[in-house]
Amino acid sequence: MRQINQWFNGSKYIEPLSLSCRLCAEGKELVLLVTGKCPAHCFYCPLSRKKLGKDVIYADEWKLNNENDINKLLKEAEYIEAKGAGITGGDPLVVWRRTKRYISLLKERFGNRFRIHLYTSGLKEGNHISDLVSAGLDEIRFHPTPENWKNMDYSPIKKSIQIALDEDVDVAIEIPAIPGMENEVLSLIEWADGEGIKWINLNELEFSETNCDKLMKRGFDVKNDISAAASGSEESAYYIIENVSKRSLNIGVHYCSSSFKDGIQ
Repeated sequence: MRQINQWFNGSKYIEPLSLSCRLCAEGKELVLLVTGKCPAHCFYCPLSRKKLGKDVIYADEWKLNNENDINKLLKEAEYIEAKGAGITGGDPLVVWRRTKRYISLLKERFGNRFRIHLYTSGLKEGNHISDLVSAGLDEIRFHPTPENWKNMDYSPIKKSIQIALDEDVDVAIEIPAIPGMENEVLSLIEWADGEGIKWINLNELEFSETNCDKLMKRGFDVKNDISAAASGSEESAYYIIENVSKRSLNIGVHYCSSSFKDGIQ
């Protein structure tokens, strides 16, 4: 049986754990949103109205005037004494040239030890993953949509994942822990382990101003009056981690609670 490690605010993990997650826990990661545009349109996407579907750029919560507003980006990274960056969206691959430029700039300013990971749906521009790796990308986290979790061999993003696996980059998966979909997630984890994917991150499902109606229509509710987290999501993640700990797998699994993430970011 593999060891389950207790972490902050109810978070848990089975090794290996991403270095980017460790840096995030230290408050040493810049969150760089390079665009709010994304081809996936997930019903649970928590992105705010000022970002969702819009081609905007934010360094943490500082909005850049345009993509050439490099000074603000670098100043924020310096101010928080960042040791790494999480490039997010939207989907950074939609604007892969911009993303590549920012990766290069961050590596040039802070050095090769500055850890950069990126989130993507994998639906667009997967053939440019190699360009991002050559610029210095250290880790790529794919977000397959729930309807594909049980049949990843037929997923539209399998080709992009394979491209990444052939590159010198850590490959991971990151999805929300959706109550009632435990078997689908376990199937996804088994598949990912077989493909050589290093770890999977499970995020606590959260309500936001943009996904609230969609979540409620699907029968979800908040777990209490002071949290935006969905009831049952944490329990779902705990079940999955407990199940994985009893299997002969190599993949790491990390559950990140809503309160942990909000407290850091």
